[in-house]
Amino acid sequence: MLDSFSTRRQLVVNGRTLTYNSLPALGERFDIRKLPYSMKILLENLLRHEDGGITVGTDHIEAVARWDAGKEPDTEIAFMPARVVLQDFTGVPCVVDLAAMRDAVSKLGGNAGQINPLIPSELVIDHSVQVDVFGRADALDLNGKIEFERNMERYSFLRWGQKAFHNFKVVPPNTGIVHQVNLENLARVVVEREVDGELLAFPDTVFGTDSHTTMINGIGVLGWGVGGIEAEAAMLGQPSSMLIPQVVGFKLTGKLPEGTTATDLVLTVTQMLRKLGVVGKFVEFFGEGLPHLPLADRATIANMAPEYGATCGIFPIDAESLTYLRLSGRSDEQVALVEAYARAQGLWHEPGQTEANYSATLELNLADVKPSLAGPKRPQDRVLLSDVKANFTENLGDLTSHRVNGATRRMDAEGGHQPQAEHLAARPRSKIHVQDQDADLCDGSVVIAAITSCTNTSNPAVMLGAGLLARNAVKLGLKAKPWVKTSLGPGSLVVTDYLRKAGVLADLEKLGFFVVGYGCTTCIGNSGPLPDEVSRGIAENDLAVASVLSGNRNFEGRVHPEVKMNYLASPPLVVAYAIAGTVDIDLTREPLGYTPDGRAVHLRDVWPSNKEIGDVIAATVGPELFAQNYADVFKGDSRWNQIASPEGESFAWDGASTYIKNPPYFDGMTMAVGSINDVHGARIMGLFGDSITTDHISPAGNIKKDSPAGRFLVSRGVQPVDFNSYGSRRGNDDVMVRGTFANIRIKNLMLGGEEGGNTLYYAKGGAAPEKMSIYDAAMKYKAEGVPLVVMAGKEYGTGSSRDWAAKGTNLLGVKAVIAESFERIHRSNLVGMGVLPLQFKDGENAQTHGLDGSEEISVTGIDDGRARTATVTARRSDGSEKRFEVRVLLLTPKEVEYFRHGGILHYVLRQLAAKKAA
Repeated sequence: MLDSFSTRRQLVVNGRTLTYNSLPALGERFDIRKLPYSMKILLENLLRHEDGGITVGTDHIEAVARWDAGKEPDTEIAFMPARVVLQDFTGVPCVVDLAAMRDAVSKLGGNAGQINPLIPSELVIDHSVQVDVFGRADALDLNGKIEFERNMERYSFLRWGQKAFHNFKVVPPNTGIVHQVNLENLARVVVEREVDGELLAFPDTVFGTDSHTTMINGIGVLGWGVGGIEAEAAMLGQPSSMLIPQVVGFKLTGKLPEGTTATDLVLTVTQMLRKLGVVGKFVEFFGEGLPHLPLADRATIANMAPEYGATCGIFPIDAESLTYLRLSGRSDEQVALVEAYARAQGLWHEPGQTEANYSATLELNLADVKPSLAGPKRPQDRVLLSDVKANFTENLGDLTSHRVNGATRRMDAEGGHQPQAEHLAARPRSKIHVQDQDADLCDGSVVIAAITSCTNTSNPAVMLGAGLLARNAVKLGLKAKPWVKTSLGPGSLVVTDYLRKAGVLADLEKLGFFVVGYGCTTCIGNSGPLPDEVSRGIAENDLAVASVLSGNRNFEGRVHPEVKMNYLASPPLVVAYAIAGTVDIDLTREPLGYTPDGRAVHLRDVWPSNKEIGDVIAATVGPELFAQNYADVFKGDSRWNQIASPEGESFAWDGASTYIKNPPYFDGMTMAVGSINDVHGARIMGLFGDSITTDHISPAGNIKKDSPAGRFLVSRGVQPVDFNSYGSRRGNDDVMVRGTFANIRIKNLMLGGEEGGNTLYYAKGGAAPEKMSIYDAAMKYKAEGVPLVVMAGKEYGTGSSRDWAAKGTNLLGVKAVIAESFERIHRSNLVGMGVLPLQFKDGENAQTHGLDGSEEISVTGIDDGRARTATVTARRSDGSEKRFEVRVLLLTPKEVEYFRHGGILHYVLRQLAAKKAA
């Protein structure tokens, strides 16, 4: 690599000499003293990869060195992460694609062995375990057994990949959640790597196939979530094209007050940043409050960057970072390298140092944080603990209006009338018998209480806080309500060990919180079935029941299809709501429960003090726990090691498999590159409102028997009990394309907002439209050669970095998505799969243009991707037309090039095949 600015320097650490690109050396030519921490990381990345302008030129380096905080992003740069981390839901399709690329590159004249990750790529299996068994001591073992039975094909495939690909490692099941494993073990913070015979030191940077990859920002590692498509490209040595971002500074002062948690803090931060608007921006935390924030709290805040909409939410390297590295069992040599490198580069943070320049600044006094939840369907909708009851009542009216209206109509027919308030007061109740008890189930009943999710289960303060609250509650004779499905999904084996060492695991178990598995569980939608009696009770009166989980996402239909209200909360509050059994309660005033002798117990009576929690952490959490649990992190247990897997450079596809299938993306592919054409005569497949998430587009949870995917599986001899989940079947395009837009809560405005993945099919010749599933309609249109478009409102594609939301859209035949705004990762994924993202002008949408979904759509003026705007013409059945302009969201020249190839993977394949031919 070139060094036009003469920044190469030597650093001696641990008796070894390492070469690095010195930022202070560059600072002799440019004033970079007030560059944000994250911008310095980008700058170093460019210096290290300078190649004369093929990817990185001096103009790119100078653009970042002269970064203007107030400037709108308009300059493209290339970013190359040091490594990639994957989880299995998104990782399996990545490995499937790599296997398919080995076949495809051979057909194009290349060599299968060319397809290998060129940078360290580590996959953590954490998304597959479900809470099938709960509330008993053998839940962990039984859920693990079921997990392996369900996923044997997938795991066999991953074991093949582990052997077949270089630079690829797999962390087996029952180890932990990917982001916690990344934080506790995989992260280097500073990387030491031999390149062309030279030992280099540089910042650890990472792409992850999960949007919560940002959790690693808490320890100073710059990284963010990308779709599987972009991750695969990075694994294959392709730079990621991005615009130099704006950076928002978030100043923290003070310290958290008694009775609050990191969860309360992150929900407050999320609400504040969502209100400001940080989509596509970096967020950087600074201020005198940093020394009061343990690393685990920082990781909690960084984790939820997708929820506040930022690309990353990063903290600098400081003394607390080193403390955590030592605590988590990193070697003395690695800690010394991190400190020496950070200090040499000006990346080290000391209290009182000069603040950086930021594009905008927010400030929060930690002392102002109050106990909070978020819900009932979006993580940014923070609710004070004292307001949860009112929030529940307010949202209940919307969820049960059809039920109330039906009752009103019946009473009106009988000559009477009952006001809305009285209907709510006389809510229906379902009599059930569960856990050998008779009980009443009603609106607001908490049927799921789950300590789950990478956001919180990495944090000893909230996990031990939950355990101490459980201990105090058990001493007073309190119990969880019998209708509550309780579960504990620790983020790693370390968590279980310190809960056990503190003596509180047994107390959690007495309230039903037995360990159910080491994975995302309820947070990803793997909450498993509710007890039959509870399900029956919900259905009997169409109850609006609730879940309370320590997760980071509560989108509609995600947690459980039978649960309409979902609240995010800290682990201690999850335990509290399991005891209360309802969200129709004000836990700041009303009793949590009653002792056996009838004495009222309030939340304040069982809540542990900050000092008590801190003392227990100091006594229980130490380096030895991390060292023993991560000693053989890639080895796995006996179940993993007994799995048979095929051998060979190329994968032997099994045509009978409903889990792993060679995808059709490269069928018929040649070396010829196409052009980006206008779209003519398209039909609208879906007309959607705001906040359509990737869960709506490509659900991860249950597969319904009567859905297109369910019918397909049945036709292949798979019984409903063995359907598993959409997430687990992402290696099979036949299942996944049928599941695209199949979320039970998605609302297509073409059908008046009716829930479910259906649309109206308009046959040629002017016949009356026919209602059918989106998949069935798409296949009819495809057979007729009719292209499709999707129209939507704001924040299209928010949520998980789910590449199948783009892959499925492509395979349905959608050529363009026209939305008011896009989530960053999903827009990138659409481009990577050859689906054109188009944006309405500000203040415009399908409704302002009078569109109802019946129109034929043409998109013209694209000019082979060079145009910044295009014209949409909507032709109605009466021959009239509506025309309007939209923005073409191919944001960089590299994206245009990818799109001409048909997608990023096609581009990489042709590059590799051409290199072999040369």
